[in-house]
Amino acid sequence: MADLNHVMLIGRLTRDAELKYTAGGQAVCKFSIAVNRRRKSGDQWVDEASFFDIVLWGRQGESLNQYLVKGKQVGVDGELRQDRWEQDGQNRSKVEIVANNIQLLGGTAGGGNGGSYAGGGYTGGSGAPAGGGAAGPRQEGGSPGPGGSDDFTDDIPF
Repeated sequence: MADLNHVMLIGRLTRDAELKYTAGGQAVCKFSIAVNRRRKSGDQWVDEASFFDIVLWGRQGESLNQYLVKGKQVGVDGELRQDRWEQDGQNRSKVEIVANNIQLLGGTAGGGNGGSYAGGGYTGGSGAPAGGGAAGPRQEGGSPGPGGSDDFTDDIPF
């Protein structure tokens, strides 16, 4: 049986994302999210936060960096990676989440719409990254969008 390394989290950014470039020119976007959990302690409910470091490589990082601001709610789909090094004679390690897909969810305290960016292009949201289009849902068969001649007036029960 093959091993599995897959993580899905929803949380809020604890600080603005930081975009840097490697010596080879590869973009690296780093940020942290807080994921809240509510548990019962005796008769009271207690909120706990866990903090996770996220790394987003390449064009995704470049495109989303400006939207990844403190307080923004995001969904992260990725995998765990352990970085190991030696510092002052001590072996050190850190576990990060390398994101494969970022979903922009709720806005910051000021509001805003969500959207997602998964490798190829941005969908939805209040503003599209450079080169992406926030066209919204695609109409089947090239039919007109809202307000066009193919609007439905029936109430749909779901």
